[in-house]
Formats: sequence, C-alpha cells, structure tokens
Amino acid sequence: MKNIDSHSHVRGESIYVDDIPERQGTLHGAIVTSSIAHGKILSIDYSKALKQPGVVRILTYKDIPGQNQIGGIIPDEPLFAKKEVHFQGQPIALILASTELEARLALHHVEITYKAKKAVVDPIEAYNKGMLHIPSRTFQLGNTTNAWKKCAHVIEGKADTDGQEHLYLETQGAYAYPVENGHITLVSSTQGPTAVQRTAAKVLGIPMHKIEVDVRRLGGGFGGKEDQATAWGVMAALAAQVCQCPVKLILHRMDDMKMTGKRNPYRSTYKIGLDKNLNILAFEADYYQNAGAAADLSPAILERTLFHCTNAYYVPHVTARAHSCITHIPPNTAFRGFGGPQGMFVMEAAIAKAAREIGVPARAIQKKNLLSNGQVFPYGQKVEECQAQPTWAGLEKKHSLHKIDKELQAFNKKHDHLKKGLAIMPICFGISFTNTPMNHARALIHIYQDGSVGISTAAVEMGQGVNTKMVQVAAKVLSIDASRIKIESTNTTRVANTSPSAASSTADLNGKAVEMACHALVKRLTKVAAKNLNAKLSDVTLKDENIYIKKKKSSFGWEALIQAAFLARVSLTESAHYSTPKIHFDKSKEKGHPFAYHVYGTAAFVVTVDCIRGRYDFDAVHVVHDFGTSMNRIIDLGQMEGGLVQGIGWMTMEELLYNQEGRLMSNALSTYKIPDIYSVPKEINVTFLHTDGNDMAIFKSKAVGEPPLLYGIGAYFAILDAVQQFNPKFEPEIYHAPFTPEKVLMGLYGDF
Repeated sequence: MKNIDSHSHVRGESIYVDDIPERQGTLHGAIVTSSIAHGKILSIDYSKALKQPGVVRILTYKDIPGQNQIGGIIPDEPLFAKKEVHFQGQPIALILASTELEARLALHHVEITYKAKKAVVDPIEAYNKGMLHIPSRTFQLGNTTNAWKKCAHVIEGKADTDGQEHLYLETQGAYAYPVENGHITLVSSTQGPTAVQRTAAKVLGIPMHKIEVDVRRLGGGFGGKEDQATAWGVMAALAAQVCQCPVKLILHRMDDMKMTGKRNPYRSTYKIGLDKNLNILAFEADYYQNAGAAADLSPAILERTLFHCTNAYYVPHVTARAHSCITHIPPNTAFRGFGGPQGMFVMEAAIAKAAREIGVPARAIQKKNLLSNGQVFPYGQKVEECQAQPTWAGLEKKHSLHKIDKELQAFNKKHDHLKKGLAIMPICFGISFTNTPMNHARALIHIYQDGSVGISTAAVEMGQGVNTKMVQVAAKVLSIDASRIKIESTNTTRVANTSPSAASSTADLNGKAVEMACHALVKRLTKVAAKNLNAKLSDVTLKDENIYIKKKKSSFGWEALIQAAFLARVSLTESAHYSTPKIHFDKSKEKGHPFAYHVYGTAAFVVTVDCIRGRYDFDAVHVVHDFGTSMNRIIDLGQMEGGLVQGIGWMTMEELLYNQEGRLMSNALSTYKIPDIYSVPKEINVTFLHTDGNDMAIFKSKAVGEPPLLYGIGAYFAILDAVQQFNPKFEPEIYHAPFTPEKVLMGLYGDF
C-alpha cells in the first residue's frame, strides 16, 4: 500500500498550520527574545514598539492569568522571562500586530538593558560547579572493580558528540482562536497534542476541556516538536484569550534555529577491558549531557543513553554514570534516537581504540561480543528474540565482507592520495517509552451508514507514514477496501490524554488500539450477519467486503451489513484503549523490563577519502535489518534510508557550534550543513531479515522510526579507517563527532 498522503504532498494540497485560511481579525505574533545567554533584566521599554504601525498589544509574564511555567518533567522553564534570562533566544514578550511584518519590525524598537553574568556552555564545567537538573544516575551490572584484574587489555579514552539541528521543513508554529463559552481551538504543529493542551490550560488558568488542540500533520518533527512545540502553542492560546481574537505565530527559520533546543551534545569518558580472546569483560563510562538552560526532556534522554550504553554487545561488568548538566544554551530536547546514539557512539569509540591498541580490526571485537538470547542488559532485562548475530551473519553472506576488505586493501595499495575505509555498525535499540505510564493509546472508530469509516487516534503524521499504517490495520481487520477509510486529524477532544508521537512507538500503540476497536466492531457485525442470514455465529466470516457462511459467499455484502446493523440499532462506533503489557522499570534499583522488544541490525560502510582535500564520498552502505514482519516495505524502506542519511549527517557534517557567550554560530543554512543529494551514499542496499517479529509490534511489524539513524555512527569510523590508512600514526585524542572535512584534513597530516 502506497503512502496515502503522497498524492496531496506532490500536488501541494496538503494542509499545514501556515496554510489554514486566516479568520477575520487575525493578529500575528513576533517574539521578543534575550540577546544575552545569562544575566538579569534591569529594564525594558516597550513604549516605542507600541507606537509602531499595526501593533495592537505586547504580552509579558504580567498578562499570564495562570502559571508562568511550561516545564514538563521539571517545572523550571517560564513561558516569558521575568527577572533573569538563561539563554540567548529566551522569550521575554510577544508582540501582536495586524500583520507579521509589522510585528517583526516592532521588535527593533524594544529597548532592554541587562546585567550580564558568565555563561557556562561546557557540560563538564557545569558538572564541576554542581549545575545539574537531576541527581546523577548509574546503571550497574556485575562488578567492574574486580573485573579489571581479569583483563588482559584495559583502554581508556574520551568521546564527544555535538548536537544536531532538527531542521524540519515546517518551522514551529500555531494558530489559535477563541470560540464560544471561553473555549479556545488551537491548531498546533506538535508531536504532543495533550502536552500542549495541558500546559496551555495551566498557563491560561482554565480547565483542559476548554482547550481543543488539533493537528492535521507536521512538516517533519524528528523529536523537535515533542515538547518544544508547546511554548509557541501556549503563546498563541494566551494571546487569543487575552485579545479575544485569532492569533497566528509562525517562527522564521533563523528564529526557530536560535530559540529551540537540539539533540543533546555529550562529552564522555570511558574505560574498557578485554581478555586475551577479545571478550569484553568490563566497561565504565561517564556521560556529561549538555542539557541546556531547562530540563525539557533531557532527564528522559539521559536515561535512554544509559539503556543503550553497551549497544549490541554483551558486557558482564558495567558501570555507566550519566549527568544532566545545566548550561546557558536553549534547552536541548528529543531527537531521533533520544539519547541512544550518544551512548552507542561512546561504546563504538571504546572498541575502535581498543582494537587499535591491541592490533586487530574493530570488527573482530564487535563480532566476538554480539548479544545472544538469555544474556542480560545492564538494566536487568533478559535478551530475547535476539537478531544481533543473524543480522551480522546475513551481512557477511549477502555482501561478502571478506571480499570487500580485500578489494579495499588492493585499492589502497594502488592509490597514494585516495584511501578507502570500512566500518561495521551493529545496532540494538529498545522500543517503548522508558517512562512506563506513557505506553498507552486509544482509538475511536466510526462506521457510517454507507459503510465508510472514520478513524481517530493519537498518532501524529509527520512524514513517517503512520496514517497509512493505521488505514492498513483497519482495512485488514474489517476486511474492507482502504478507499473506504478516512484518517481524521489528531484531536484532543476526540481522543484525550494521549502520549506524544515519539519513541518509535506510535504505530505500535495506536495501531494496537485501532486493531482492538475494529475486532470489537467485527464481532458485533458478525452477530448481525448471523441473525440476518439465519446462520450459526461460528459459521460466519467477513472477508473482502463480503459475508461468508461456511466459507461460501453469501449475497450479503459490507454495505448491506452496515445498513442492517444500523436499522437494528447496533452501535457502529467503538473506542479502544491499549497499554503495552509486561513492561516496567524501577528507578530506585535501575532495573526492570522497560522495553516491549528490541530492534537489531548490522550495516557496513565503505568510504573513499580524498587525502589532498580532506573530502570524502560514501561509496556504499549495506544494511541487514530486523524489520520483523514488515507490514509496509515501501514506508519502512523510506524510513530506513532517511534515518540512515540523517545519522550520517550528524556524524560527518552537521557541526552545531555555540561560542563561549552562548551564541549560536551555526544559525542559518549558510552556516549549518545537512546532507544533500550529492553527499548521500552512492549506493544504499537494505536487506529485510526474515524473522517472525514480535507480538507487541503491530502485526509483528517492528518499529522503524529511530533505529536506522543509529547506523550513521558507522560513517565516523569508516572515515577514521580511511584516514588511518593514509596516516597510520594518527589516533584522535578525543573521538569527536562530527568528522568534518576540516578534521579529516587535520587528521591526514597531524593531530586534532
């Protein structure tokens, strides 16, 4: 089944927040933000701005009737700064004007004086000063202190990863308008409609039922709209309430980049120990997370870093410590992988350095230590249905890694200024929200009198194809043609108290709810058919829009069945609630069973480095991936390719830079580079590993949103291999991603 949105996307007919026809009297917002990273506000003068053409009002913290607080996990983030500012770009006020241009022009007439304080941008500096959002956490397995004595090789090092800008095509935005009886409708570009509703109600000082949040689709999210869409939605709702008119707030690209958080940068240290047979016996790591000025989702991201600290390997003795550090940059947030990639990079760096010092290929250590069934993760969950070794074996068989290695060696001998590198990247990623109470979803199904169907769920479509999968679920269970089914917008009035579309769990959670609701309807309709056809209930089946009696097609079709049910006053509406079974986690012990299942895979990267210029091209990426029993190979392949390239971008060219004053230097598309068609691998080969899947995946089709990004880590180590082929003496003091062409050039001819 093709993506149901493709037709309208290509024709430019898909509706996003900024496409909604504006109501009469709509005001437009522009945000007054802090120009310094840390300091006190001494004075603000809005008088000149208020006199500018078209300006209607300027809202500040004084206009908030409820709480000036939008923090989710920790209440530490004001909607509008009051007396202090903690990052450049922090909202201070909202200017409302008749047009967007007038609102933006008025920004230049706001006069603010500050008393600046020192900005801290380095997480280790913040840690040393005791600047933490939450107490440090530790995952422990076995006893590393005793294990070091048994190790033939003990290697220590450092590994850092920079942040990553989400760069969704549609910037942050919202459109709010008051309706009767003090209610507000809020159209938001958010992955978390309930979070926007709950926070808006708190800020406005009204009950949640008075705010209806509606989401048709997003022009991309990648985690950047899971929590950080909330502020802009709340501002629009507040303005609509105060001014009693429609209010639209759409961020410009550079404002979006300046004001929003990114993937958390990490600075990390590690220590790894192996025996003489290359078994990893012990691993220790400290992860210093750059969380930014407010907690946002960083505490949960930190937790997932710990969950994935050993990647796809079994290590019997682990001590992993993680620290969420307060710095004076925008609060960092969710990004595809949600802390997992940052943890996995450290493990891969440790293996690479160990291999270098021992004198063996990194893949020898990787293959030797792959997970197998019955082993235990550092957080206590037992390894089940493990595909780590099968995906590696599948890659070796499908693409003959030994042959590739020989070809690369031959190439490197012949060429002085071009060198090829090879790296293997196995992955293991847990699927579920690690906060157990978030693992639930609901679906509301209407069958109309003519046999057409409407579906409402909490799933937010943001380009990942979840709407298509929801249609597939309903079409299969109801056994009707997909053309009869409509997916409604995600709406907090129709489906309330929802978890965000995130954690690669959206299709599983919402798909299971749709499946349950449809099965209930089928059961009800089967009784109607049996009665109308004078047949035994056990003899009746619904298939391909027809009723069969003992496998014999009757004259009773889908439309006739629905009409009969309606006339018999049988309910054609069903609501279902699904919560993931079995999962649990005890944070006091740091042990439990937090994931419904794991996704596995192995990728091989082949890169060619231009040793004169420092440039590189990825010749090929070969992947064998555990999709389970894929319910839509077209969509899953698209997610694989997109996630892979996004991961490569993070590891190679997406250099996110803040200076010591907390100012974002990579603040535009001219200074922040993402992969384009010329920088993606020349060849991407994806093999669907045949497995039975997992019952907690919808139709046993495993989640595919986040896992592909993890493969991108292999790009770093393929480049490193090529650089070391040219300069065998080179060994980075710190494994620091991204591996930009500038760093490559320095590695080819020296150290960095």
